[in-house]
Amino acid sequence: MSASPLSAIQPAVETLLGQSWLALLARSAVALPFLLSGIAKLADFGGAMAEVRGLTGLEPAVLFATLVIVTQLGGSALLIAGGRYAWIGAAALAGFTAIATLFAHAFWLKPAAERFLHQNIFFEHVSIIGGLALLAILGARSSRGARHR
Repeated sequence: MSASPLSAIQPAVETLLGQSWLALLARSAVALPFLLSGIAKLADFGGAMAEVRGLTGLEPAVLFATLVIVTQLGGSALLIAGGRYAWIGAAALAGFTAIATLFAHAFWLKPAAERFLHQNIFFEHVSIIGGLALLAILGARSSRGARHR
């Protein structure tokens, strides 16, 4: 009985997946939208406050815009840096995304003409939250394992 084609490439795939540069690249790719958004909001703080008001109606907008920027930049930095506290960055970004999605993309409250767009965005964000949660879980496990060695 011959080996499956997958068993022939599995060692190469495992070697690739074990590379630290690939983990850095993956964490950076996940963090990139948050990092870019945080930088843009920092560069245009007035626009960030207008976005908070327009999408959520939350006041004081200056406080919530500041919290968004700190979460996006700090969470991104922790996630990209990796290591012991990467799970905190992933969890912060997941929590932020969940809250922002419920406020800004509650498709069930949108007019019929906007519902489909917001429903798609809502579920795309659910996927992002799942990916960030998985990164947080794996990061916490990795951190816990490093402490027990």
